[in-house]
Amino acid sequence: MGIEIVRASGTYLYDVTGKAYLDAIGGISVCNIGHSNLRVIEAVQQQAAQYMHVMVYGEVVQSPQVHYGTLLAQYLPEQLSCIYFTNSGSEATDGAIKLARRCTGRTDIICCNNSYHGHTIGALSVMGDEYWRNAFRPLLPGVWHYDYNSEELLNAINGQTACVIVETIQAEAGVVEPANNWLARLRRRCDETGTLLILDEIQCGFGRTGKLWGFEHYGVVPDIVLLGKALGGGMPMGAFISSHSLMAQLTHDPVLGHITTFGGHPVCSAAGMAAMRVLLDDGIIYQIAEKEAKFHELLKHPAIVAVRSKGLLMAIELADTHHVRQVLERCLERGLFSDWFLFAPHCIRIAPPLTISIEEIEEACAMILASL
Repeated sequence: MGIEIVRASGTYLYDVTGKAYLDAIGGISVCNIGHSNLRVIEAVQQQAAQYMHVMVYGEVVQSPQVHYGTLLAQYLPEQLSCIYFTNSGSEATDGAIKLARRCTGRTDIICCNNSYHGHTIGALSVMGDEYWRNAFRPLLPGVWHYDYNSEELLNAINGQTACVIVETIQAEAGVVEPANNWLARLRRRCDETGTLLILDEIQCGFGRTGKLWGFEHYGVVPDIVLLGKALGGGMPMGAFISSHSLMAQLTHDPVLGHITTFGGHPVCSAAGMAAMRVLLDDGIIYQIAEKEAKFHELLKHPAIVAVRSKGLLMAIELADTHHVRQVLERCLERGLFSDWFLFAPHCIRIAPPLTISIEEIEEACAMILASL
């Protein structure tokens, strides 16, 4: 698109000419509390003035990391209390794969078609699309892909499976939810075989779905959860989180089972904690259902095949990719910034800052309908 953004505030982006764009994608579910939140800016400035990088391997205590980890653990299930901060969601995926292999002594991994977990070699190996994988083979061996929501995936889990890694809600597939109690049945099958269940909450975490964590909708708790995107409040950050008993297996033979120079960076930790505090203190999550319903109420048009959503993670399905790109071009001209999905290019992505107002939703829908 070639738009030079010089400023962002709330739910709007501003280009070099001063034109405003209503942000319908929030940096791909990063900017959950909006752009340029003053509490986040203040936290970043204060921490940067104190110190930025010291050492992250345990030689010193870095209070921003400890405080943020403590806050996260307070709002996660008890068995998800040991947090390893990384630089990105991709690194969190790789770290979780290493942890699962180490804890089970197994190597096989089961994952889903049309899944997205990042672009490092480990994350790419479990990505659910051969177009993206093929140019970088050979990848990790022993990785098996099945359809999300399928019985075939459940039946494939056995005593050689180290882990199953799935998105709680498939985002890049065009917002696909687990159906027919599938996620609970997946949890049971993993328990039966001693397989670790990894849930990727990188896009659907931090209130995006109307609950703090997506898995809360389905009554399932994973062995390992992946976080990223909104975790850093706009700063680069990821995490894989598990129980202390599992995570402790990365502390010996070798002593540094996973290592990262900038994971849990003090400024990122301060920003992320401030953003999470805003999310919790301002009651933003409790407004998601009303905002989701408003989108569904207004998005009525003969060209719309379907509108799928879980909270403010939404896909507007059109007839084909060509129509989506035409509509997005017209939306951009009108001042609405959006895009499509990696594995569902026939769908328009709607994932605005969770702070979007009802009036801004009406404005966004008017521009989409006019463009259609």
